[in-house]
Amino acid sequence: MTEHHEFDKGYWDRHWHQAQHGEHGGGAGHPPHPYLADQANGLPPGTALDAGCGTGAEAVWLAAHGWRVTAVDIASAALARAAARAASAGVVERVRWVEADLTTWDPGVRFDLVTTHYAHPAMPQLAFYDRVAGWVAPGGTLLIVGHLHAPGATGHEHHPPAEASVTLADITAGLDGNRWEISTAEEHRRVVAGPGGRENTLHDVVVRATRRP
Repeated sequence: MTEHHEFDKGYWDRHWHQAQHGEHGGGAGHPPHPYLADQANGLPPGTALDAGCGTGAEAVWLAAHGWRVTAVDIASAALARAAARAASAGVVERVRWVEADLTTWDPGVRFDLVTTHYAHPAMPQLAFYDRVAGWVAPGGTLLIVGHLHAPGATGHEHHPPAEASVTLADITAGLDGNRWEISTAEEHRRVVAGPGGRENTLHDVVVRATRRP
């Protein structure tokens, strides 16, 4: 059954409140997604934007590896936990936390790296990726990591609405070859531990592209 989500501030505030009280997964202690290290390790550290940072695992990883990070999320509860994670990691001065709606917020600057990991905003997914891609500086990197919500896939309590699910071909087709050089376009399956120790299989898409100067 498809459950309709607005993915607005009210939805995400409820999501993180439930996570904090153990009603579903998504706790503050999870490690950064493995694709970040795979794709960012070879990049020279500079400025980075983590769009939809949640509880900050990826933002803190980037800060610990020399990046100056702006991390944005719509949910104050997630950002509070993210800031505590940064303090524990000793990278408070390298991360700026911003509570904002990414469908309307504008950073006013461009970044050497813009990354988004499983973020679902209150707008169609492809339009969101196009929006954040506009914040990549010439010569900079765009890194998109998302779930492919295939019929029958495990790992989610509810199937997301159609506008929240895109394919690898959808994402790469949206990156104009005159403006972008795509270096990674991959699909992966991985098994993660879910609530109660249950194993969940995630079907992921990873796209990395460099904005042409």
